[in-house]
Amino acid sequence: MYYHNKDIRLEEIPTPEIGPGELLVKVKASGICGSDVMEWYRIKKAPRVLGHEIAGEVVEVGAGVERYKVGDRVFVSHHVPCNTCRYCLSGHHTVCDTLRSTNFDPGGFAEFIRVPRINVDRGTFVLPDEVSFEEGVFIEPLACVLRGQRLARLMPGQTVFVIGSGISGLLHIALARASGAGRIMASDINEYRLKAAERFGADQSIDAKEVSPAKIREINRGQLVDLTIVCSGTISAYSQALKCVDRGGTVLCFAPLEPGLNFLFSFFDFWNDGITLLPTYGGSPFDIERAIELIRARRLPLREMITHRLPLSETSTGFQLVAEAKESIKVIIEP
Repeated sequence: MYYHNKDIRLEEIPTPEIGPGELLVKVKASGICGSDVMEWYRIKKAPRVLGHEIAGEVVEVGAGVERYKVGDRVFVSHHVPCNTCRYCLSGHHTVCDTLRSTNFDPGGFAEFIRVPRINVDRGTFVLPDEVSFEEGVFIEPLACVLRGQRLARLMPGQTVFVIGSGISGLLHIALARASGAGRIMASDINEYRLKAAERFGADQSIDAKEVSPAKIREINRGQLVDLTIVCSGTISAYSQALKCVDRGGTVLCFAPLEPGLNFLFSFFDFWNDGITLLPTYGGSPFDIERAIELIRARRLPLREMITHRLPLSETSTGFQLVAEAKESIKVIIEP
């Protein structure tokens, strides 16, 4: 039960009871997302059970459910779109009102979750035999990364600069490398993560304090970059991104800034240089299916990104590891 980042309690609550069209899933692995430790984002709904990157096993099937059976290994999406509103029909599934109001009960940091009818209908996916439970934890974050790079239209040979080398940044690096990107650069304030960036596909890592257009040109054969991906929710990261992207390039806004936190940038340069400023949030069902296939095909080094596997009783420790952002990458809770 989440109260705030330094107050995670192990509490006993009833096992959810399911109704017609629903599933009861025993959680086998649940990843701690960077958004789980964004206290400004989470504290307003506390206390609650967090956790949305889950894989588990179906242990009870509600009346009328035909596509799933007891024993199925599944990934369950916490947010699902309606697929029929004007946003969904135009490909903007992640701004759908239904997607923003759906969830499973109670949350992934629990032994069992109830999967509502709508999530069963369009948000439950059977894991291929080749995909382990802990690899299934990567489906949701990888889908978010896939959507971002899909919208940014990353093409083979393009240069990429990833600002922030936490798990999201590393997934962006690994995916860009697998997609045939040209030179990939990455930055962070943490030496451990800078080394991880190079391990997972970056050609060169840069201390965030040293990032400048001149530094990028020095590394990138005199050029700025085609695509800058911001995975750090800070004004300095966005300022660097706008300065380091080349004419005609794209800044992919992957990490949010806290509401009310605004900054100024040169609109003339943005306009004159033809820069695309592109926000992205979440993943669509299409991206989830692609993520599952990429994981099944072993296209990305996901297992190597797991640094900690903890029992439910040590979830608080996991939150501290992720919040401190020092020597951890992917932290998984195994209820």
